[in-house]
Amino acid sequence: MYFAALLARTEDGWEASDTELDDVETLSDLTDLAREASEEADTVLVLIEQEDAWFGVLRLDGEEDPRIYVSDAAAAARSSYGEILLTDELLGREPGDDDVADLDSLDLDGTEDGEPEDSDEEDEEVAASGEAVSHSPVGDRDILADLGVSEKELLALDEGDALSTIADALGAAEVLETVR
Repeated sequence: MYFAALLARTEDGWEASDTELDDVETLSDLTDLAREASEEADTVLVLIEQEDAWFGVLRLDGEEDPRIYVSDAAAAARSSYGEILLTDELLGREPGDDDVADLDSLDLDGTEDGEPEDSDEEDEEVAASGEAVSHSPVGDRDILADLGVSEKELLALDEGDALSTIADALGAAEVLETVR
């Protein structure tokens, strides 16, 4: 299960809306959805979390390119919503690189069809061989620094309550809870 919300900073403060991602297939689609949903906002955040496994933040400031942060790249890579955020550039690979595992063959729980989950040791071996995405955070670690969440605080967030903690730091906890 996932949760996605859009927080838009306007002259009157933060506004939140529930964001449905079923029709979103690419980062461009997500960026367009965020821009359309909050045309009057100067800063827009799309917050996504999946079952306490990972969270991601997409930030748009005006017409600038989107900035992205994902707490656990490997967990997000096993999610269709996480894959939207995990661009080749974010993962530090060339577009079309074939030296990584075929993520399309993974179920949302992270296992191949009919295969048991890998142990942590096996995950580390696969990551070291370059066949999978690592479990480390990726993206812009300063994405929320000017809004009150430093890099250190962002990296220390627990996936289970990260979005609430972020919203609280922004002064938007109440508006986020209205769409949760």
